[in-house]
Amino acid sequence: MTTPPKMRDLAHRLLAYEAVAGKTSEPAESATLRVYEKLRQGLGEFAGVAAFESLAFRALTQAKSEAPDLWAVQVAADGSLRGLGEFEPKSNIEKNETGEDRAGEGGIILIARLLGLLLLFLGEGLTMSLLRVKWPETALDDCNSEYGRKA
Repeated sequence: MTTPPKMRDLAHRLLAYEAVAGKTSEPAESATLRVYEKLRQGLGEFAGVAAFESLAFRALTQAKSEAPDLWAVQVAADGSLRGLGEFEPKSNIEKNETGEDRAGEGGIILIARLLGLLLLFLGEGLTMSLLRVKWPETALDDCNSEYGRKA
């Protein structure tokens, strides 16, 4: 089972935004971890820590089939991730043999899986509201729903 293209695209957009935002004076951590933590905070406030931990565990389990590097990652009882920074490349310009950008591929898959579960369990309206609260500056308004309406 592969990650749906719409969720990969949305995850990629959020990670790209955080990669640019992370080039400020904030402590250096991966864009994946920053996106994940924003989702954890937002959903934790909405549904509680246990609900987020459950969704995160399920998303990570699904993502491991597509990104073997994620086998080193674990979800802690508070929903935080352990081991993510150990496999993620520190540079967004690392390329594989074919010249494709491979930095953060596991992160894209993990975030896409988490977004897909949020969409499934919360619905499009609540999921997009959560994203707009955490990323008010991003252009999420052009994300079209599967019904042809703006989300």
